[in-house]
Amino acid sequence: MKTYLECIPCFMYQAYRTATIATDDESKIKKVLDDVGEMIKNIPMDKTPPEIGNIVYQKIREITGNNDPYSKIKAANINEALELYPKLKEIIKNSDDSLLTAIRIAIAGNVIDLGVQKEFNIKEDIQKILKQEFAVFNYDEFKTHLEKAKSILYLGDNAGESVFDRLLIEEINKPVVFAVREIPVINDCIIQDAIDSGIDKVAEIISSGSTAPATILSLCNPEFLEKFKNADLVISKGQGNYEGLSEESRSVFFMLKAKCKVIARNLNVNEDDIVLKGINLN
Repeated sequence: MKTYLECIPCFMYQAYRTATIATDDESKIKKVLDDVGEMIKNIPMDKTPPEIGNIVYQKIREITGNNDPYSKIKAANINEALELYPKLKEIIKNSDDSLLTAIRIAIAGNVIDLGVQKEFNIKEDIQKILKQEFAVFNYDEFKTHLEKAKSILYLGDNAGESVFDRLLIEEINKPVVFAVREIPVINDCIIQDAIDSGIDKVAEIISSGSTAPATILSLCNPEFLEKFKNADLVISKGQGNYEGLSEESRSVFFMLKAKCKVIARNLNVNEDDIVLKGINLN
């Protein structure tokens, strides 16, 4: 997905927000804004938003010297999600369609996104999404691919959300490889976050190699690329992974909540809609 004009103020917002979390030195925060603003003058609009985000967050790390400003927030999100885990497990177990309920809960976890200008309340959002209609609902196709799949690659998104991904992986009950970011970027999941969420109990965890807030194949390592190419089923969580992979030629199932109007417009849905969308399914 290409970058749109509406993405530009979002980059500036993310730069300011992350810089203020990374440091209380106003001169460094001002330099982040100056440098990112200067970069945006020459922004290549044909690149995906996460590719631009990769450059923005590299600049923030370089100026502030803080490589993981969201570490405490991520830990708090994971702990909150783990507290909810037993109750959510029971909801899935007692539902009429446990797989669909697990998908809904995994998508509910996608609200834990600190890269967008939206507040969230995870408990309230879970209740809403458990009842919400899907704007795109390729569930039958997903079940068909899942039934045939012997190898599954699951692309993680945010820390905290990974606890909800764990619930879906447990319901899938097949061997799964769970891919995360190479380094901390926003509140995206890295290997340690996935372990803290208990993913290591239900899946093999690997780094995709991507340093961007998304799976960008040009940034990924050979191990990941081999698994992406050959997996029978690829499950992609979140907006960033959609932005990075929506124009790829292989089959992918995207699970997300449309949290900004750019993503919603690209998907031809409304903001706050939930989506289970498969591409290249033939």
